[in-house]
Amino acid sequence: MDKKLLDILVCPLCKGPLYYATAAQELICRGDRLAFPIRDDIPVMLEEEARELAADEEVPRS
Repeated sequence: MDKKLLDILVCPLCKGPLYYATAAQELICRGDRLAFPIRDDIPVMLEEEARELAADEEVPRS
């Protein structure tokens, strides 16, 4: 994932910061508890494509 792209992307819902989960290939919004998938190095920033984080799922800190 391109570092420059990561620096400018925000959550499409709350406009908050996103955290890159490398192993899962997802961008995570802590505020909305959503994980947006990354497919073929392209972030899919659609609400209907995001998955909700489970209540017991750990959210990355940075």
